[in-house]
Amino acid sequence: MIYNDIVLYALFSGAAVAGIILGYVLKWRLSLKKLESSESLASRIVDEAKKEAENIKKEAIIQAKENLLKAKTEFEKDTKERKIDLDNLERRLRSKEENIDKRMDALSQKETSIEGREKSLTHKELQLNEKHEAMKRLLDEQKERLEKIAGISSEEAKNYLIQSMEATAKREAAVVIRKIEEETKRSADKAAREIITYAIQRFASDFVTENTVSVVNLPNDDMKGRIIGREGRNIRAIEAATGIDLIVDDTPEAVVLSSFDPIRREVARLSLERLITDGRIHPGRIEDIVNKVRTEVDTIIRETGERTSFDVGVHDIHPELIYLLGSLKYRTSFSQNVLQHSIEVAHLAGIMAAELKMNMKEAKRAGLLHDIGKAVDHKIEGTHAAIGADYAKRFGESMRIVQAIATHHDDGRTNSLLGVLIQAADSLSAARPGARREMLETYVKRLEELESIANSFSGVDKCYAIQAGREIRIIVENEKISDNDAAMLCRDIIKKIETDLTYPGQIKVTVIRETRISDYAR
Repeated sequence: MIYNDIVLYALFSGAAVAGIILGYVLKWRLSLKKLESSESLASRIVDEAKKEAENIKKEAIIQAKENLLKAKTEFEKDTKERKIDLDNLERRLRSKEENIDKRMDALSQKETSIEGREKSLTHKELQLNEKHEAMKRLLDEQKERLEKIAGISSEEAKNYLIQSMEATAKREAAVVIRKIEEETKRSADKAAREIITYAIQRFASDFVTENTVSVVNLPNDDMKGRIIGREGRNIRAIEAATGIDLIVDDTPEAVVLSSFDPIRREVARLSLERLITDGRIHPGRIEDIVNKVRTEVDTIIRETGERTSFDVGVHDIHPELIYLLGSLKYRTSFSQNVLQHSIEVAHLAGIMAAELKMNMKEAKRAGLLHDIGKAVDHKIEGTHAAIGADYAKRFGESMRIVQAIATHHDDGRTNSLLGVLIQAADSLSAARPGARREMLETYVKRLEELESIANSFSGVDKCYAIQAGREIRIIVENEKISDNDAAMLCRDIIKKIETDLTYPGQIKVTVIRETRISDYAR
């Protein structure tokens, strides 16, 4: 029994040892297989890395070859272009050298020919001098022979010839004088008319300030608040609808309308008066009233122009000129109504034209339209004379009328006879008593300033402001001022007047320098 147990124990022990040994053997074999698989994987990775490195190397080599080829191509192209430029430059230089050589050859030939000509000219000069001496001797011999034949000396013959020429010149001068007298008689009437017209033109005129504002009276000061409206909406609506500036200040029961456009100012004045009378002042009502008043004013302007042209006796005026003429009703120039002024100029020009035996209808037409440019001179740049002439030409007026309108403020003698007539009538209308208002103190002060400016220059002896300040005549000392100095003095005085003095229109400056020599016959 015990023996059997020992045998069984020994068997179990041997089996356990054999199992342990077998386990280690199996584990070793598994490790060996893992090692072999790892080595094969590592070798495979190495091979793939070598292949990839070879591919990268090959690509880099190919890329480097391509870059090298591209650089080589560009270099060859650049070299070729530079070579072409150099060839062209070389050809141009060669051509210039050839031209220079040709010019040098031509210059050498010209120098040679000039030297030859100089030699030939010197020889010819000697021959001419000899011939001149011979001719002089022959002339002296002929002179002596002629004196012997005629029996008079050369001086006597010369005096006889002079007397004969004087008699012939006197006869020809008499013929010329007779022709001049006949032409003078034919042009005497025209010259006399021009002289009379220039005499009329010297009539004096004066000036005052022009109106650019209108005043609307209010029933009470509370109306100012209603005109302004909540947050100023009413006053903004009025200004936007009429295009004028509405001034509401501390002036009791009055507001001021300011604008250079007299028609806009009149539309605004009438609209505001109607709004005040109606009492309903709000933006919608303001716009309706302004539109109605603007239509009414346009109708009044056109009817006024038509009535004025009919009353003056000037017909067939273009409708646009009729409208501009009617709009002068609302335009003032130095506080004188321009439409009334134009009517007066038309009548005065017609009367003077009749006295001078000129075309009376043409003079009236030019006088009525002479200030037509003042209707739009606040919108267009330029003088009202130039603007009016442009409008007259545009709407079919004759060139004589256009020229008279354009030059009715021109004092030059190049002006036409009709233009001078309109200028004289314009001055007469402006200078009549009551036409234009100005305080005597202001008028005298302006004349004194004008004379003081002239007296401030050295060499001025006396000066006189005439034509109500439109012209100043300056007498200078002839010992101190030459003719050239007088011209410069005139320009300097004009510049100083333009800089220092405020005046309407233009001022003519005349510098007089004279020399008087007196003696007595005893």
